[in-house]
Amino acid sequence: MSVMKRVSMIFKAKANRALDRMEDPRETLDYSYQRQLEMLTQVRRGVADVATSRKRLELQMNQLRQQQNKLDGQARQALGGGREDLAREALSRKATLQNQISGLEDQYQSLQADEEKLTMASQRLQAKVEAFRMQKETIKATYTAAEAQSRIGEAVSGISEEMGDVGMAVQRAQDKTAQMQARAGAIDELMASGALDDVTGTPHDDIQAELDAMRTGPGIDLEIERLKGEIGGNSSTPQIERGASDGAASDGAASDGASHAAEQPQAGEGA
Repeated sequence: MSVMKRVSMIFKAKANRALDRMEDPRETLDYSYQRQLEMLTQVRRGVADVATSRKRLELQMNQLRQQQNKLDGQARQALGGGREDLAREALSRKATLQNQISGLEDQYQSLQADEEKLTMASQRLQAKVEAFRMQKETIKATYTAAEAQSRIGEAVSGISEEMGDVGMAVQRAQDKTAQMQARAGAIDELMASGALDDVTGTPHDDIQAELDAMRTGPGIDLEIERLKGEIGGNSSTPQIERGASDGAASDGAASDGASHAAEQPQAGEGA
């Protein structure tokens, strides 16, 4: 295969694909229906032309017959007046007119047959056109319904170009929002650390910041000591209670020993 043939084939294939994408079956059906209506109109116009020609022949034959009747009357009058030669001339013209009438009758019958054929063809074509019209409307309705279902499915599944653009716009908005939030957080951190100055508010004073930290520091230390004292006091309370109970027990034992010692000399005195 030569290069030119390959290029021609590729061009035709791409053109066919492009035309196939551009083609709308509904428009094609409407165009076909319009063409059939034009054909039906032409057939009907042909029927009308044939009928007009037939009617014209009919009028001509009627005129010739009237002339024949007139010549026949003239021949009778000539014979009545003893003019046989004049009667022969009238009858000769009458015969010529009869030949013309016979030729016109043949044409009339031919036109009448053509008219009948065209009328039947027109009726059949009209029936076909009507059937095609009904089929066309059915196909168009089915195609429209299928197209609507396809578009709805594509819109729901996000396949369509419109929904794809909407999804991309939402994604871009979310990305920009996250970027702005991150930027705002970073600026707040830099302003809090003193790396950036707040030009709309009070200028940053590092000495004042140090003094504020010094005032805040002792308060935090005192709070920590207070919490430690509370925690230590709660833990020493059981030990104090155990010490008191142990002291009471030792005092009781000492009193018992003293009383026992006092009783022993009394027993010696009795002895």
